[in-house]
Amino acid sequence: MTRKKFCISCILLSFIFIVTIFSGCGGKKSSKAMVTVKLNEVARSVFYAPMYVAINQGMFKEQGINIDLTTGQGADKTMQQVLSGSCDIGFCGPEQTIYIYNQQRKDYPVLFAQLTTTDGSFLVGRKAEKNFDWKSVKGKSIIGGRPGGVPEMALEYVLKKNGIQPGKDVNLITNIAYTATGGAFKSNTGDYVALFEPTASMLEKDKNGYVVASVGKSAGVLPYTCYFSTKSYMEKNPQVIQKFTNAIHQGQIWVQKHSDKEVAESIKSFFPGTDEDILISVVKNYKSINAYATTPVIKEQDLNRLMDIIQNYKSSLIVSRPDFNKIVNNSFSEKAIK
Repeated sequence: MTRKKFCISCILLSFIFIVTIFSGCGGKKSSKAMVTVKLNEVARSVFYAPMYVAINQGMFKEQGINIDLTTGQGADKTMQQVLSGSCDIGFCGPEQTIYIYNQQRKDYPVLFAQLTTTDGSFLVGRKAEKNFDWKSVKGKSIIGGRPGGVPEMALEYVLKKNGIQPGKDVNLITNIAYTATGGAFKSNTGDYVALFEPTASMLEKDKNGYVVASVGKSAGVLPYTCYFSTKSYMEKNPQVIQKFTNAIHQGQIWVQKHSDKEVAESIKSFFPGTDEDILISVVKNYKSINAYATTPVIKEQDLNRLMDIIQNYKSSLIVSRPDFNKIVNNSFSEKAIK
């Protein structure tokens, strides 16, 4: 009888031990539960390659983050997605944050990381111009961007910087939809066109145009596209913002250390139907103008340069310049690069 009780006790102890082990495993698994971050990008572009690399190379997952990515198709739309609470983090030009802050919104957006450091558009002409000079566009016509959009502002800033007055010395065509500018140029409208990639490379590949200059290289270093959240989300979720920034910086490092072809291969799933050689060409072009930021830290002088460009275009767009430390929180980026 004693032997029987002993056997039963052993079985019970074994059962408890097994249950404890599996409970412990379950507890450990739940402590590493993934957090889903709703991210809205302004547009789908190879210009944002480090972000797509961070997603496809598993850098966000290593940080415990699942990215739910949506595309806003416009900076104002991306901002609205964040302000309404439909998304956690937005990704677009920082000018939107400046505009909203100046509207005196209580829960205003705050920038915390940059991804690109210059305007990503290229000037495409009808012939190859190895020694292109901006002054050569005098008396010509250029298909530009949407009036009031930063790409158009940057283009006009570069023209003025080179002593060319838009509307007087050069005819700027700004009434064509962004998605139709490449086609319009192909159909013989304008002498030049300002285009983002991959449209510029595609025109060049088909011998319908030639990249003659980089608008971004001429405009200077800018925090062109940045990540932001509302002030309240950042205060409630500092660990999420930190892990997100860590992953972005890892993506930035990966792009710098890998070839154009390797970057193209990593991000091609985001661009179905696009030839890999076009993707390689685009990555090469953006690397050549240092468009991809090597650090997520936003510099005050770069943001001031962007505000110079905007105010030079139309001073009423930014009546007063916000305090840098009010609209930018670099603490997450500074920690990520250590």
